[in-house]
Amino acid sequence: MSLRGPWSGGTLGAVTSDPAPEGVQRVLLAEPRGFCAGVEMAIKALGWMVRVFEPPVYCYHEIVHNRLVVDRFRRLGVVFVDDVDEVPPGAPLMLSAHGSPPQLVAEASEAGRFVVDAVCPLVTKVHHEAKVRAAKGYTILYVGHAGHDEAEGTLAEAPGQMRLVEREDDLAAVLPTITDPSRVALLAQTTLALHEWQNITAQARAEYPELWTATRDDLCFATTNRQAALRAVAARADAVVVIGSSNSSNTIALTKAARGAGCEIVLRIDDPEELELDALGDAKVVGVTAGASAPEDLVQSVIDKLAPRDGVEGVFVTDEDEYFPPPRALRELVPLLDGLGALLVGGDPARARELGGLFSTDRDADASAVFSGFDTGLDTGFEVAAG
Repeated sequence: MSLRGPWSGGTLGAVTSDPAPEGVQRVLLAEPRGFCAGVEMAIKALGWMVRVFEPPVYCYHEIVHNRLVVDRFRRLGVVFVDDVDEVPPGAPLMLSAHGSPPQLVAEASEAGRFVVDAVCPLVTKVHHEAKVRAAKGYTILYVGHAGHDEAEGTLAEAPGQMRLVEREDDLAAVLPTITDPSRVALLAQTTLALHEWQNITAQARAEYPELWTATRDDLCFATTNRQAALRAVAARADAVVVIGSSNSSNTIALTKAARGAGCEIVLRIDDPEELELDALGDAKVVGVTAGASAPEDLVQSVIDKLAPRDGVEGVFVTDEDEYFPPPRALRELVPLLDGLGALLVGGDPARARELGGLFSTDRDADASAVFSGFDTGLDTGFEVAAG
């Protein structure tokens, strides 16, 4: 495993605008939309690994569920694997934002690998709740999508005591397996649509009045906020465009939220090139949003392609100021590298470590900087330390 120096990347390709349908007059732009705090943290962390280590850098599963983000990292030297055994001894390895089974986390650190776990803190919270409830003898109903990375990682925390409930109809099959009605808990995948959680919760509580649930529900605040903003948009729009990949649970939840709000034309696209303007029909007002893993430049390219005659109106629901710091492994490694760099140029290693280096402006840095060569917020502090 070797270290490398600064690098520069490129931006996602621009999309040539086609003439918009005659009827498109205005775009209603959902606020908030796009990258959530967990995705911001994960993308910046993997970008820093690409900056620090010589390629290849490995990542277990997709860092986030967005095809364009994953493809961009591949071009920067990241190798995505579905089995930790594919990662050579001593290699740098990141675990995805969706969370990993505890046994896999332990195996990842074997053979001298440098492991950065980029799991979203909100997913970590659900993992913790699963372990605590299981230790207290609860049977845990887990509302989630079979085969989803987040669901698989959470279910692995207590496989003998957790029951996957994907749809309301699944409860009937699960109920006979519960032996103690006074010890039943309910947890959920963080990226579900609100109705997927609420209806099952109501049925389970009717069956088990002592049902335990978290003080705050497990749904990600960003998922809930994006759905609320899109419902406000969809109620006024003739058509809605949702930007995000088909394997993104929160993106699919957005399409369901738009339809549930009464919008009949809902298009999900990965990128602007997939947007077929004819599919909008005679829509005059088009809503636009993006899933929590979709870069903002795609949103702007979609708006350019729609070319609304009367411009863009933001539909505001709430501010998001949540911030998740970089994973612990990076917070420990990077200051050491800063100190070493200062020493090599005759500076003060202790002072360099104190300055925080890459992370001194992390809160204000934008994850999109990963795709433009870290143009902002990446001074190491070496020059200051040397002075």
